[in-house]
Order: sequence, then C-alpha cells, then structure tokens
Amino acid sequence: MTINPLLPPFAGQTVEVNYDGLAALNDYDEDGLHMTYTITAGDSAGATGRVEYDWQEVANDIFLISWQEADGATVVHVDDFGAHTSRSFYTTPNLDLYRLQGTLSRV
Repeated sequence: MTINPLLPPFAGQTVEVNYDGLAALNDYDEDGLHMTYTITAGDSAGATGRVEYDWQEVANDIFLISWQEADGATVVHVDDFGAHTSRSFYTTPNLDLYRLQGTLSRV
C-alpha cells in the first residue's frame, strides 16, 4: 500500500473521541479535506455535520486538525494517534470556550 504524503494517514478512517461528558465519531473522507462528525454522547448527542477541515502533522503521529461548523462554532484538535489521546479546543457561536482532553481510537 502506497501512502500519499499529501493526505493525512487518517484519511478514509473513522475516529472516535471520548472526553468527559462528550463523545463523537469523526468520519474522515478519503480526500483528506472533508469530514462528517456525529456527537454520540453528551448534551449535543445526535448532532451531526459535514465540514471541510485543515490538518498539519506537528510531530510523529501527532496532528493539529481544525474546522468551523455551519453554526460558526470552531474546533481545534491536537490528536496523538500513537498515544491515543486527544485535546480539543471548542468555541461555540456564543464565544464560550471549552478545553477538553480524552482518548481517541480508530473505529
């Protein structure tokens, strides 16, 4: 299997993130540009959306991933696929800021 260096290694995969009070599935398209998220637990359970995301590898297996949702909310993840950890910084449309940390796993 040949890996395209222009695509993130998680392209075409679904990743589950679990934080205290919130869990989600991030289904990354094979194009390396689009993702569908589904909130599976927490106050927003059932919410889903399709977004265009940006990514950058900041260290071996550690990626900075960011997107803006349709309602104006912004999300930034620091996902460490090697250590299976995720940190998320989420700003709501009302400008409330949440800092979350938890686990991630490929589904």
